[in-house]
Amino acid sequence: MTTNAGEPQTRPRRAPAGAAVLREDVTEAIRAAVFGELAEVGYARMSIEGIARRAGVGKTAVYRRWRSKLHLVLDVVSALAVQGLPAPDTGSLESDLRLLYEVTSRALRHPVASQIIPDLQAEAARNPDLADAVQRALRDGQESVASSIIAAAEERGEIRAGLDRDLALDLISGPLYWRSVVIRAPKLPKGYLGALARGTAEALKAL
Repeated sequence: MTTNAGEPQTRPRRAPAGAAVLREDVTEAIRAAVFGELAEVGYARMSIEGIARRAGVGKTAVYRRWRSKLHLVLDVVSALAVQGLPAPDTGSLESDLRLLYEVTSRALRHPVASQIIPDLQAEAARNPDLADAVQRALRDGQESVASSIIAAAEERGEIRAGLDRDLALDLISGPLYWRSVVIRAPKLPKGYLGALARGTAEALKAL
């Protein structure tokens, strides 16, 4: 085609045939449906059909985005690792730890999380790919926040520089995770988080 001046007219480009545009609201609805299905029926009984029905979409919409149930769950669980937690900045190590424990405790005791995490751990024992994703989701977010807390405490001179970061992370995250996720204590004792923050701060100072 040419213009009146005889110059070629550029036709508007079209998306290649079959190149569907993936709507973000649909993607987010599917991700939310995964959490709902994991909490209600668990990983083993979860199905693409159930996810699609809960999200209000067809199965094709799910398969356009993920090849299988495993890939979908890996994506959703791995996303938790990069969300992280807000790094506390209260001005003292003990107060930073206390705030971290309060936020983490609420998250771990949420009904959905309290159902999903143990189920995924059980499945992870049989699936190395899922195990890796679960480990990242449970560890990496905490690790980034814990590293920020440790760096701030080093800068303030509350702890020595160069301490073992892996050991510090175990000290910071281990007790609360053990009580909330492993033994699944129904309720934390009164004053537990404050005592845990004080004890952990003292342990880090002793490293």
